[in-house]
Amino acid sequence: MKRIINTGSIRFRFFVFIALLLLVLLLLLNFYPTISARDAVYQEKQSSMSSRGAALASALAVLDRPDEERVAEVLRLLEIQDYDRVLFTDSEGRTIYDSGGADDAHVREDVQTALSSKTVFRSSLRGESFSSGYAIPVSAQGVITGAVYLHESDAERGQILHGMQVQIRTVSLIIAAAALVMAAVYSSGTLRRVQELSASMRIVAGGDYSYRMTTSGTDELAELGNEFNELTERLEDTERQRRRFVSDASHELKTPLASIRLLSDSIVQTEGMDSATVREFVTDIGNEAERLQRTTEKLLALSRLDDDIQIVPEPVDVRQVTLDALAVLRPLAEERRVTIRTALDDGCVVLATVDDMFHIVFNLIENAIKYNVPDGSVGVFLHADEETVSFTVEDTGIGIPEDETYNIFARFYRVDKARSREAGGSGLGLSIVHDAVKAHGGSIAVGQNKPQGSRFIVSFPLYSIERT
Repeated sequence: MKRIINTGSIRFRFFVFIALLLLVLLLLLNFYPTISARDAVYQEKQSSMSSRGAALASALAVLDRPDEERVAEVLRLLEIQDYDRVLFTDSEGRTIYDSGGADDAHVREDVQTALSSKTVFRSSLRGESFSSGYAIPVSAQGVITGAVYLHESDAERGQILHGMQVQIRTVSLIIAAAALVMAAVYSSGTLRRVQELSASMRIVAGGDYSYRMTTSGTDELAELGNEFNELTERLEDTERQRRRFVSDASHELKTPLASIRLLSDSIVQTEGMDSATVREFVTDIGNEAERLQRTTEKLLALSRLDDDIQIVPEPVDVRQVTLDALAVLRPLAEERRVTIRTALDDGCVVLATVDDMFHIVFNLIENAIKYNVPDGSVGVFLHADEETVSFTVEDTGIGIPEDETYNIFARFYRVDKARSREAGGSGLGLSIVHDAVKAHGGSIAVGQNKPQGSRFIVSFPLYSIERT
């Protein structure tokens, strides 16, 4: 059975990268030291042979009639007997002295080059021995009278260099094997953690938002795991809120629908019902339908804010919007025996939409009236400074416990559920206020109103042509 290698996997690419990196490093390790050592030997050979060759050429230049014996005597005096071959020719290239050795094309070529008044040096590593040759012209009073050629074979240094190559190659193989083993161990551990993260993602993608992966260490993968756990925690919270929202929305819509159906069935099934009772039942049906309409409108408003529909903001006079909202809500305040106090500054203009600003102002004042006490009061204040417009609504009502202030902007959340239903609240008003304020770059804060009640403060950047 053939095993197909996935060339797109991280493991495969990681090993390819390690292998290429090792190949480059080992090539450098094998060739650079060897080449450097060889070049050092070349330079040493060139320096030694050039100095001794120049001394020999100077000594031979003073001979009137050089012959083999006289050249041998000069070599003995200069102690130049350690070369493999010493060759001396006249100006025509005829051999006068040759200590022995095989001729090849390079020797005659180098001698001819020397006779043309140039020096020649050749050196190469042949097997385990350095072979070096040096040719230099012999001149007397500026006239070329001959040429000297020296040749040397250095097996000792060749063997040292060859041994160094073998040792470097052995060390390179050991390093390569160790590096591959370490890379395999490291990549297996790292890829196992990546696979765990991938498996965790699949589990969460399957709907199990309560799953948390176990993380350890302080590296990037551990940090990624922690981020994944935080993300799944937020997803779990979002899913919990979504389910609660669906449940609450269904309950909010089911209750008035059940009331409408019950009342309508009562009218249909009761024979001889008097007109006053029918009118009362129809009025109740109308109230429940109105309640359904209010809830539906608020859900649509929240849906628009959630969809982040692009809107075109415009300068809005918050004072005028507040006056319009108060005109609508004063009958409700008179019905609940609530006094409204106002202090509204002029020039409070913000960049928003009239509809969203009306929702903000209307819902805050309406809640302050609905959840107030008889003969209570509501304060509506509007103030602008150099940079900010502040809209404050405070009441003397039932108030909000401190541990509940973090939840009041959640959808369908009610501090006092029984009283909220009696007041006709759906638990959506403050959610609309919160999302609308954030959508237009504002902020909202909630606190206690001494001695009792609540205070909401909404802040927006002050609009001005210069700042815009």
